[in-house]
Amino acid sequence: VPHLTAVEVDERLASRLSKRLEGSNVTVVHADATKMGFPDASFTGAACFTMLHHVPSADLQDRLLAEVCRVLKPGAIFTGSDSTPTFRWNLAHLFDTRVPVDPESFPGRLKAAGFVEAKARRGDGPYFSFTARKPA
Repeated sequence: VPHLTAVEVDERLASRLSKRLEGSNVTVVHADATKMGFPDASFTGAACFTMLHHVPSADLQDRLLAEVCRVLKPGAIFTGSDSTPTFRWNLAHLFDTRVPVDPESFPGRLKAAGFVEAKARRGDGPYFSFTARKPA
């Protein structure tokens, strides 16, 4: 892509990533994705990978989905993936934030956030992927 904006909630990680990617086509922004400071319709697409379960509640996850929809241009695609719980996954997240996302109900949550053509697909392993589009 010509330009990529990465949003990272952890200030230290955002700073490290920004330094690592200095001089590239990536801009790292320290921000909370549930209330981004970007204008409406700022982006041509959005993606999130294996991070939704780290958002502290289902309500905040839904707020994040609505905020992503707000900052996307009409017709833009939102895609991503997340893990589904297993015994091993629970152990790995024992002292970490873990709010599992149900792949079966996720398309409905995407639609409630303003997306259309929302789909979620289970993977062969303990994960799922999704796509949705902001209405044109």
